[in-house]
Amino acid sequence: MTVKERLPKTKEGLPKEAFAIVGDPDEPDTWKLPHHTKAIFRALKGKLDIEKTVDWDRMPAAAAALSPGGYRGQRVDASPEAILKAAKHLAGHYRKANKPLPDILAALA
Repeated sequence: MTVKERLPKTKEGLPKEAFAIVGDPDEPDTWKLPHHTKAIFRALKGKLDIEKTVDWDRMPAAAAALSPGGYRGQRVDASPEAILKAAKHLAGHYRKANKPLPDILAALA
């Protein structure tokens, strides 16, 4: 096994677990809505609570991308089921942080 085969696949330097939508775990081009920092690698090794890796600067954009109006006018290209699953996932982070839900997450999750 080569070094490249042992390294986890990444997109934007992040593993699939950092994205709210993962179409195909082996195809980073299908991963959408990044919302964790690179500290997620430590969390995946059990060295940090994953909630401490949420990138709160990116969360509003990820939530907005799920809405019909989208983020900057662009809605995430995903199935209705994937959008609902992502909304529930993102809402979970907001709830665990005791932060108010954006309207779109409150409506979907």
